[in-house]
Order: sequence, then C-alpha cells, then structure tokens
Amino acid sequence: MLRLPGVKESAHTPGNLHAMTSHKTPQTMKPATAAKKLGVYLEATPADFQEGVVSRDELNALQADPPEWLRELRRNGPHPRPVIALKLGISIGGLTRAGVTEALTTEQIDALKVDDPDWLQRERATQAEVRKETARIKAEQEKVEKQATEKSAPVKKSSVKKSVAKKKSARKKTGVKVAPRRARY
Repeated sequence: MLRLPGVKESAHTPGNLHAMTSHKTPQTMKPATAAKKLGVYLEATPADFQEGVVSRDELNALQADPPEWLRELRRNGPHPRPVIALKLGISIGGLTRAGVTEALTTEQIDALKVDDPDWLQRERATQAEVRKETARIKAEQEKVEKQATEKSAPVKKSSVKKSVAKKKSARKKTGVKVAPRRARY
C-alpha cells in the first residue's frame, strides 16, 4: 500500500477498512426506562432487573411473554403513578394535587374508587372537561383543514371551459388577436 507523507492513517483509509465493519450493538436501556415501558413500579421488580441493563430484544420478550413476577405486578401492583392515574380516570397532576405521591396497589386503588372522595370527583370532572375541550379543538382543526383543502381543490373542467369561452368572446369584441391559452386540467 502506498503511504503519502503527512497523511495519517484513519479508519477511512483502505488499510483500516476492517475497523469499519458493521457490528450492530444491541440497543439497551436503563431499568427505570424498561419498567416505565412495561408499566410497572421499578422498586417492586426483582433485584436482577433493577441492577442490570435491558436490551430492546429482552424488553420485547418480556412484553410478548411476561414472566410470573411481571404478570403479578401488573395484576396487583404496586403501580406507578401513570397507571394509578389511568385506573382512577384522572391526570397525574390530579394525583399530585391530591397528595398521592407513593405507589398504590390494586386493592388500594379499588378502595379509592369505592370511597369516591371529593378530590377524586373533582379531578374526574376536571379530566372530563379537558377531554371535552381537546375533542372540540381537534374538531375545529379538522374543519379548518377541510376548508383549506376545499379552497385548494382543482377547478372543475366546466368552469375552466366557461372562463375560456368568456375570454374568446372578449377578444372578438375588442378585435385583438391573441393566441388563446390552452386550458390546463
């Protein structure tokens, strides 16, 4: 191989092409991220899950065929705040306003549903209003988009023919001879 003076050998030089082989490293994530994606409370997971890293393939395997500990956590808890909020039909902010900061078990969540305290009723009403407003805004946006697409819709052929005919008759009246433009469809 020819070496040029002053040129350092890098990974891109022909002598080092073997350094550029494409070895795919598995995508990994922290246990907290994996627990969040699985919808479980990290502190309730087994120690080996909490201490290691989780690859994308391992996460997919856990989701496809959950082991007993994962099924048990999903069934009975303790549950993380997003799951608690979902089960109660309120927002995570509503949990914070109510002072619910710790993980709750399914039994505790069911007890809250039965007791139906004032704060839970208020937060459910707030959540219902938020959903209603979100739906209204979405419908309004769709209406605006529909109107925009109608305005930019292609002109019908019949209206193009009429405008060409009007231009021809105007040219005849003025006596100006101009080559007519071809209608574009």
